[in-house]
Amino acid sequence: MSDAERRFTSVPVEVRAGADKQLTIGGYAAKFERMSQNLGGFVEIIDRSFFNKSRGDGWPDVMARHNHDDNLLLGTTGAQTLRLSLDEIGLDYAVDVPQTRMDVYELVQRGDVRKSSFAFIAFEDDWTTSDQGFPLRRLVSGRLIDVASVNTPAYVDTDTGLRSLAAKFDTPLEEVRSLAAQNELTKFFKRTDTKDPKARSVPLSPSAWLVRAQNIEVENTL
Repeated sequence: MSDAERRFTSVPVEVRAGADKQLTIGGYAAKFERMSQNLGGFVEIIDRSFFNKSRGDGWPDVMARHNHDDNLLLGTTGAQTLRLSLDEIGLDYAVDVPQTRMDVYELVQRGDVRKSSFAFIAFEDDWTTSDQGFPLRRLVSGRLIDVASVNTPAYVDTDTGLRSLAAKFDTPLEEVRSLAAQNELTKFFKRTDTKDPKARSVPLSPSAWLVRAQNIEVENTL
């Protein structure tokens, strides 16, 4: 899944009470409307609508895997050993840990494993800027692949976000990558319809660009 991305949340994974003495861990794999750290030239927010399609489809084929590792499977929605829910805070999960993975349960219980993460494929995103003028990607809709307890949380696979930005501005990906490496992605969001250098950096929508082009054409005929 070359388009798959991963993100983590700072809310601790925890031991939970399970049915029939089942050993269960869980937490928030994602939180809505929380600004991420710098992902390599841009920041990101998860919209409240992002998981709606996956939930509407019944959370198909979603897994819980420690450290997103196929060899450390903890549970699945198909077997109902993984349960997912959405609330005002974000995406909550609870997974019944198998006997063969009691090491994961113990590590969570002792506090050695403290974070949660999720993997996804974005179907729709939206690019604007933050209040500080920094490139901001809003994840609008997508497919949930897995949730995970993780030892060392890290933002990875952000290249997909850069491809999205390149497509938005019809710009070669290598140019976008180069600007991201220099922390200069804000150049894509600088207004070109004003000479005021202090004007707030906001992107023009396609319709705004059309109106601007029409105005310029009219001015040139006067």
